Amino acid sequence: MYRFRRTPLAVAAGASALLALTACGSGTGTAASPAAGGPIKVEATDTACTISAATANAGNLTFEITNKGAKVTEFYLYAEGDRIMGEVENIAPGLNRRLIVEVADAGKYQATCKPGMAGNGIRSDFTITGGAAKQNNTNALKADATQSYASYVANNSAALEEQTGKFVDLVKAGKVAEAKAAYASTRIYYERIEPVAEKFGDLDPAIDFREADIEAGQQFTGFHRLEKDLWVSGLQADSSQIADKLLTDVKDLVAKSKTLDLTALDLANGAKGLMDEVATGKITGEEEAFSHTDLWDFQGNLDGSKSAIASLRPILQEGDPALVATLDKEFANVQALLTKQAVGDGFKLYTELSPDQVKEFASAVDALSEPLSKVAEVVAK
Repeated sequence: MYRFRRTPLAVAAGASALLALTACGSGTGTAASPAAGGPIKVEATDTACTISAATANAGNLTFEITNKGAKVTEFYLYAEGDRIMGEVENIAPGLNRRLIVEVADAGKYQATCKPGMAGNGIRSDFTITGGAAKQNNTNALKADATQSYASYVANNSAALEEQTGKFVDLVKAGKVAEAKAAYASTRIYYERIEPVAEKFGDLDPAIDFREADIEAGQQFTGFHRLEKDLWVSGLQADSSQIADKLLTDVKDLVAKSKTLDLTALDLANGAKGLMDEVATGKITGEEEAFSHTDLWDFQGNLDGSKSAIASLRPILQEGDPALVATLDKEFANVQALLTKQAVGDGFKLYTELSPDQVKEFASAVDALSEPLSKVAEVVAK
């Protein structure tokens, strides 16, 4: 498995919806509207992304994505400024995945497939017509869920800003050993709220981009650039500037997160997305390529996913109590495996895990991801 993070994306210009989707000079699509209540079909290949509709009415939208290519792909619905309305990652060849997203406001959006999970993707204008009442305003349980999760995000955002400030000070003072000790415990706050960070265009890449994902003309910044400086290359002439930029970007993220109007479906999709992050980065050891502190990130993603489900629990308990019991069981199984690898206040390094232990983690994450994939459908009812 391999993983590419999002890159800053330029929104394609144009006022009218595209009726043909293009990639590498090819691709087709249709402009039909989806049948009332039916899913919008998306057929993804390595060179095209065909969507069965270019318009839809405001409200809950269901995209049904089929990967008919040879590469792992992703699907996104972007609002203006590349704000992510919804996403589904890690769609392996031959697999079908669903994305259910609430879009209450009319306007121009973009539906996008990303073969290989890289680059700008294959984009199509997508128009939302009419308007719909936001379910947070009409459903008390959903309003309570988003308020609960917003408190979780606020607490972890505040901790992220505080700990990043301390980490940056250590880097700028040249205190390498202390900065190394603070690195993983600082990042765990970011990993808990990563779905929120991903809502804001280029902030997630600026803060959390991996060197392996850098494309021509892009600057390597953020946590992972400093990780390389601390563990591999030594502090560089510009390490202090990179550290200052990291803190500026984190503060920007914290400020923007306070204004974000999340939906209950955002929580459902975020809970699943966090475990997709584990499956495609932490389990493989690719996330923390220099420090090998992947299990701290794993714990952060697990914490964030559990928090989102905890906020949704009254809704899920009302709609599918058996699903709640399954989620509780599978969350506990994954946590038990992580706890086995705990050392003091942290964890073993990824390089200290045996192949059998990595395989056990992967199986447990897969077992959790399956019921998580059902949460959005229950929440959407």
